[in-house]
Amino acid sequence: MKSSHVVLVLVVALSLFVFGLVGCGGSETTTTAALPTDTTGASNVSTDTTASGPTGDPIVFGAVLSATGPGSPLGEPERATLGMMETQVNDAGGLLGRPIKIVIEDDQTNPKEAVTAVNKLLQQDKVVAVLGSSTSGSTLAIKPITQQAGIPLMALAASNAITAAPITWTWRAPPRDALAVETALTYISKVMKLTKIAVLYDENAYGASGMAEIEKVAPDYGLTIVAKESYKTEETDLTAQLTKIKAANPEVVVVWGTNPGPAVAAKNMDQLGMTQPFVGSHGIANAKFIELAADSAEGVIFPAGRLLVPESYTDPEQKAQADKFIADYKTATGANPPTFAGHAFGGLTLLMDAITRAGSTDPAAIQKALGETKGVVTPDGIYNYTADNHDGLVADDLTVVQIKGGTWVLAPR
Repeated sequence: MKSSHVVLVLVVALSLFVFGLVGCGGSETTTTAALPTDTTGASNVSTDTTASGPTGDPIVFGAVLSATGPGSPLGEPERATLGMMETQVNDAGGLLGRPIKIVIEDDQTNPKEAVTAVNKLLQQDKVVAVLGSSTSGSTLAIKPITQQAGIPLMALAASNAITAAPITWTWRAPPRDALAVETALTYISKVMKLTKIAVLYDENAYGASGMAEIEKVAPDYGLTIVAKESYKTEETDLTAQLTKIKAANPEVVVVWGTNPGPAVAAKNMDQLGMTQPFVGSHGIANAKFIELAADSAEGVIFPAGRLLVPESYTDPEQKAQADKFIADYKTATGANPPTFAGHAFGGLTLLMDAITRAGSTDPAAIQKALGETKGVVTPDGIYNYTADNHDGLVADDLTVVQIKGGTWVLAPR
């Protein structure tokens, strides 16, 4: 059963993206967004749009995002989303009657910079919760710091290790690798009806996590890994690895990583005359992959949240929210929202919902409320957290997408 108390927070946030996205320069930003006109349904956000606005000290959230570096296709839309939501919520009356402030730090897709950023947020900005980072490596670097500080961390990355023990203060918005691997391998086995796979994966935390999960569960799907090769995130030519994979004669090539690596792999496969299907990870669920891979993106299949193909939604409330989100984003940017914008939206929504139910910004109260989250709806899925489950989503929150004609469509079934 979905929680009725969360509806307002979602309506507030889903009216964003009306005035256009903010730029990504600098390491800290506060931004503006449009005022939502429908704010019925919750007691802790003002519905009087003629009022002077929220009062008192701001509720300060921190975010560590990869606005620059290889992770920027993830971090840029996340950063813009959070900046928009800040102004949108404040224009609607704030949270608990107080303004919110989101302090955003750019980790440059570097775990060391992420550590510096989160320490600044905790020690100087006195944040009540942290969102981030965009990439798994940076998230794993900041996790022990927020854990020791006793501050909730809402992760925006997918590595399984993020929500492995200790998890007391760590929660996640996007689907974890295990769910994406389950979705991808089920499709290969049940729909494509193939059995021999090769895996090309990034050596970073995200890629290594995906590879480990694939190796662990592939036999459960009747799949044999005939070749596996890795690459470093910064590599610009993967023909050496793919030549070895080609020699193993797999029926399908699974590529686990985030841009630019998978786009390089798609181009190199074409250059080598490899005709096997390319099955990617949920890390390529943005237009940047299509841009970088160009014609080689055609036909690529990957697991993703339903936001990329809104006709796949089956829950009417979730479909309505996603349609509004997509329309506003497209009006502002001329493009459909990538999956990663949805992660930021969902992450902040979950934190605001917890604060609303707790009636407090005390970190321990937020933490307790997060653990009681039931049926919170966002475009990414319907969240149910428990003391032992800090991921919240299930495999049914994902679908399988194919790139056709430079856009996303539901993969054939």
